[in-house]
Amino acid sequence: MKLNNLKPACGSVHSRKRIGRGPGSGLGGTSTRGHKGAKARSGYKKKIGFEGGQMPLQRRLPKFGFKNINCVAYKAINLADIQALVEAKNLSKVGVEELIANGLASNGQLIKVLGNGTLTSKVDVVANAFSKSAEEAILAAGGNVTKL
Repeated sequence: MKLNNLKPACGSVHSRKRIGRGPGSGLGGTSTRGHKGAKARSGYKKKIGFEGGQMPLQRRLPKFGFKNINCVAYKAINLADIQALVEAKNLSKVGVEELIANGLASNGQLIKVLGNGTLTSKVDVVANAFSKSAEEAILAAGGNVTKL
């Protein structure tokens, strides 16, 4: 095999269509663009979402939702979850590190303790925020509340 023997595979190479070169070529006249309409004209560019003049889908569907940029999202932890953690791990202090280590919160999340459930153990709780009922329940059980 030599370089002068090389050639493309049979049927892989085509000559390009030369449109708009007169009626003798078979590709004259409308030059493969059909008759009239926007697509037949030069400079045609289809707009994203255009449906031929029909009201586009993104305008037919109702608008909804609102994302408040000032919203502070907390991970809610109930007193029942803290009680279960204290009983399972025999803890006297529950902070953000303990909650992350035990899979109740993710790294970087703000934590708010809610008063759902009962707390029987004396435990010091460290979190970013507390509901009134949770704070009262922790203090009533003899524990301590620390806000970060």
